[in-house]
Amino acid sequence: MNELSIELTDINPREFFGQNQETITLIKAHFVKLKIVARGNVIKAYGDEAQLNDFQEKIEQLTSHYARYNQMNEQIISIVLAGDHQTAPREFAAMDQVIVHGINGKVITAKSVNQRKIVSSAELNDLVFAIGPAGTGKTYTSVALAVRALKDKQVKRIILTRPAVEAGENLGFLPGDLKEKLDPYMQPLYDALRDMIPPEKLQLFLETGVIQIAPLAFMRGRTLDNAFVILDEAQNTTHAQMKMFLTRMGKNAKFIVTGDPGQIDLPRRVTSGLKEALLILKDVPGIGMVHLDDRDVIRHKLVKAVIEAYKHIEHQN
Repeated sequence: MNELSIELTDINPREFFGQNQETITLIKAHFVKLKIVARGNVIKAYGDEAQLNDFQEKIEQLTSHYARYNQMNEQIISIVLAGDHQTAPREFAAMDQVIVHGINGKVITAKSVNQRKIVSSAELNDLVFAIGPAGTGKTYTSVALAVRALKDKQVKRIILTRPAVEAGENLGFLPGDLKEKLDPYMQPLYDALRDMIPPEKLQLFLETGVIQIAPLAFMRGRTLDNAFVILDEAQNTTHAQMKMFLTRMGKNAKFIVTGDPGQIDLPRRVTSGLKEALLILKDVPGIGMVHLDDRDVIRHKLVKAVIEAYKHIEHQN
């Protein structure tokens, strides 16, 4: 009797198998001539060589699907096991409209016209500026694109960065070590990642450096190869910081710069590096620029009214 052993390396086996081993039960029902045993992160199968080859192919398709879409159900399993090549493209095409599948099957899509422009611009350009007020989803959409690129193995790591000083607070006056000081500023980035990557996997990625969240100053002197890099709150960069960041781009790198020129927290008479970059780089090929506005706001309905009211006052001043 032939034996086949498959180790699940890129996915959580408990989530893949299902709470009550639903996935394995369906697989066993399909491969009735094989003896199948699942323990830990290893699946073993015993039987005829031809059946084992088919079994291996189907398991690879299922694990690949789960790694990409973060969900598994009876319909998907049945389509893959049946090898229904007519139904599968239709079923999975709808999923490909999604940027990424988050935890617990959460579907993360571009929710507005300009968010969809960020997605299409990032597919065409290696450097994209996404500009707009708070609540327009520019950071969340960008993080989703980064997670998708990592899942699809287009990049080897994600790097998320922001200027460390904003909203009038200076890190030197905050208690705690560097990480404790920085974490409050990085919280929106952590929040987005928690929606998209299972907790255990996210923790592992953060510990191993697959995902790095660091202040902009830590980018100095680095060359960022094979990485999806997001600079958030870029309106608070200076000329020197923005130039330093943009020149970190290495081979096979994707950069997205997000910011809101209406929320600059720099000292007076200090020019925003974001505003300057938008002017300098507007005609450079390979750089995309997407402008979002209050129509893209996806927070509470009052946020649109608040943005509009402040915009009116700011135009008067």
